[in-house]
Amino acid sequence: MQVHHVYDPQTSSLSYVVFDEHSKDAVVIDPVLDYDPKSGTTSHRSADAVAAFLDEHELNLHYALDTHPHADHLTALPYFKQRFGAATAVGAGIRAVQETWRSHFNLGSDFPVDGSQFDVLLEDGESLRAGTLTIEALLTEGHTPASLTYKIGDALFVGDLLFMPDSGTARCDFPGGSAAVMYDAVQKLYAFPDETRVFTLHDYQPGGRELRYESTIGDHKRGNVHLKDTTTKEQFVELRARLEEGKEMPTLLFPAVQVNIDGGRLPQPEANGVSYLKIPLNLFSS
Repeated sequence: MQVHHVYDPQTSSLSYVVFDEHSKDAVVIDPVLDYDPKSGTTSHRSADAVAAFLDEHELNLHYALDTHPHADHLTALPYFKQRFGAATAVGAGIRAVQETWRSHFNLGSDFPVDGSQFDVLLEDGESLRAGTLTIEALLTEGHTPASLTYKIGDALFVGDLLFMPDSGTARCDFPGGSAAVMYDAVQKLYAFPDETRVFTLHDYQPGGRELRYESTIGDHKRGNVHLKDTTTKEQFVELRARLEEGKEMPTLLFPAVQVNIDGGRLPQPEANGVSYLKIPLNLFSS
């Protein structure tokens, strides 16, 4: 099994192509649809880079997977469904996220909250077969109620659960988030062997260091700046509360969530042929 990454510097996001170099079977994890909030334009620069790798290596793409409904970038799941015929998948917890945000965006009762915008909804412990690849879904909530880790071979694709050890863990203050739940999710991963590889969704390159995206469970247990294997739940919950006090929301929160809970579909064009995003005002004001 091989892992290829594509980095999006605008959102500090990493998309992954996981593939069997012999059978050519592949899956894509957390693909990015580029969005410029200043001009309101979308593009497929990041997705095209992933597609170019798939084409170059003549890979057979089975699934496009999201680890959770992202709050800091738009998903490109539909791009890979349309171009490669890949089925789209996300955690079954998307239903709870859809229900919460349907109300926040006032989307109305016509907006489905059953996850039907995706081809596959995965429960904890379920597996997908992608040719010779087996993808196991592990429920790792805390950041969102829909957060999954994908275990493929000796690798864990953790989404926003863990960053690199020098950056710690993701925020837990979005609707449905919980630091206590995240702590338990991390303990589930810390039970894996120390040599298990960990691939994160974001790297913010603290101190201007070079890009990093791969670590091990042992690296995190010994050196995660927020949550080592010696950190208690009480210590972690207190730390996350301090870190999140007064923390700004992500720049792309409203565009990203609005699109991502709908499976990555942009809003339908209106009578003038233009699509519009809804931005709720003062939703999270204190």
